[in-house]
Amino acid sequence: MENKKYKKILLAYSGGLDTSVMIPYLKEKYEGAEVIAVCADVGQGDNELEGLEEKALKTGAKKLYILDLKEELVNDYILPAIKAGAKYEGQYLLGTPFSRPLIAKKLTEIAQKEKADAICHGCTGKGNDQVRFELGIKAFMPDIDVLVPWRNWELNSREKEIEYAEKHNIPLKIKRETNYSKDKNVWHLSHEGLDLENPANEPNYDKILEMGVTPMKAKDEVTKVSIYFEKGVPVKLNGKKESLLKIIQKLNVIGGENGIGILDLVENRLVGMKSRGVYETPGGTIIYKAHELLETICLDKDTQHFKYGISQKFGELLYDAKWFTPLREALSSFVDKTQETVTGEVKLKLYKGNIMVESISSPYSLYSEQIASFGEDDTFDQTDAAGFINLYGLQIKTKAKLNNK
Repeated sequence: MENKKYKKILLAYSGGLDTSVMIPYLKEKYEGAEVIAVCADVGQGDNELEGLEEKALKTGAKKLYILDLKEELVNDYILPAIKAGAKYEGQYLLGTPFSRPLIAKKLTEIAQKEKADAICHGCTGKGNDQVRFELGIKAFMPDIDVLVPWRNWELNSREKEIEYAEKHNIPLKIKRETNYSKDKNVWHLSHEGLDLENPANEPNYDKILEMGVTPMKAKDEVTKVSIYFEKGVPVKLNGKKESLLKIIQKLNVIGGENGIGILDLVENRLVGMKSRGVYETPGGTIIYKAHELLETICLDKDTQHFKYGISQKFGELLYDAKWFTPLREALSSFVDKTQETVTGEVKLKLYKGNIMVESISSPYSLYSEQIASFGEDDTFDQTDAAGFINLYGLQIKTKAKLNNK
């Protein structure tokens, strides 16, 4: 692909450092090629999108598509993970992996519309996103060429990219001393690089946090929230019916004010290396907690325990770029079945980074106060326990007798 001629290259464009320098770079390297930029609005904020078209065209793009994908991201990618309880390595709520398969799918749709003969992205050769984008592209356009400048160009550091941008008069919103690698969408904001690359360094939260504050700086009062679910889907916030997008956006504000959802994590990347990042997921952390609590009264023991493994596998598939696979689709079908009775209200108290349960209620609750009571009851015959224990422990008893011979 190095010496191949292209008529039209589709570029996944964010307006950040990497993709900003790629427009003139692609035009230099593939002389005569048109560059079509595609920006996905996944909730990164108006500040990130402001002036983007002017910037793309000024640096050499033929045109810019800006796609509003927030609703689709929330309903088709984030919601299945909420219902699954998907986490990566037990903690990460998968903010960045949510958007990548969706963006890849949209890139192929625009590529087909524009009759592009290559798609380009700005991911590095060390990261997870290169795999997520390219597997997503393969799922819909398996034979199109994918160009990845980071793997072979001379701009092999962010410092060199900044120098290139300054040389070509490309406006940037970052400075060398604040050049964290960030990814933001409606669900989260991630921070990587600079001093965070050494796990021995404490994050300067006052400097990097944007969606909220630390628990130490959170307000000194309890905030109450209630979330109502229908079949595992959050549909009401504090008694008011809202779209899932609105619920997430409002909980981001509420959670941020209360120091909720800050995660400092060293994770195992898909490519095998370890990476350290700081993640802000205030609204998502609250929703996950409420959903888990509701499942404790709505799912039977076997289903609830089996679902723990499904949650882990679902998170791994999403993290490892396998969204568009038969297994992920099959797991989603299983999860949807488990959610048929996950309906009810969860009331929470938020205080300085903590989420405390106030109440859980559901018309499908399997919790029986009468059976669980330590008081006198006429439902549970406690004498039945002796026979159960004798049968349940038969194999242990038999083995013990053999050992004693």
